[in-house]
Amino acid sequence: MILSNADILAALNAGDINIEPLAGTNPSAPPFNTSAIDLRLASTISMPYKQASVIHRLDAPYDKEYMERNSESRDISDSKPYTLEPGQFILGQTLEKVAFPIREGRQSYAARVEGKSSHARRGMLIHFTAPTIHSGFEGPITLEIINLGATSISLVPNIYICQLIIEQVSSPPHAVQNQFSGQSRPSGA
Repeated sequence: MILSNADILAALNAGDINIEPLAGTNPSAPPFNTSAIDLRLASTISMPYKQASVIHRLDAPYDKEYMERNSESRDISDSKPYTLEPGQFILGQTLEKVAFPIREGRQSYAARVEGKSSHARRGMLIHFTAPTIHSGFEGPITLEIINLGATSISLVPNIYICQLIIEQVSSPPHAVQNQFSGQSRPSGA
């Protein structure tokens, strides 16, 4: 079941989910949509280096340290936006930290991160292959961002970059280790 804006606010008030800093608390005004909540872009992005001789094996574990060593991290601001060129891929994060605690006797939630249609119509895809935020996750959400459009896109912090669609989990899940829970950097570190 997808939560409505009223249900999202009720779950926030009950402590069953947490989103900080929350930009507003009126369910009929931004950042709330009827069945999602918008999240903002944080001020640090990570640009993986182009390495023609490197081939990533998908049967090998994800290596956070490798990504950290082989990416350039950059802080962006209103006065120093980042220009995302056509065909370019970067990692960003949400300004908001989210938490979907698993607590005995309480309802559990999970979520999906989706792009915004206003950005997609410009050719920008957000979090396009791994939208699931599992129960038990805590931290900012890393966003895979690519410009598939024909023109450059200027990125500044605090823009509404994606939307979080929150779903009720049918029964309390067993806690499972999540490799990205508690991450602080776009690389997952």
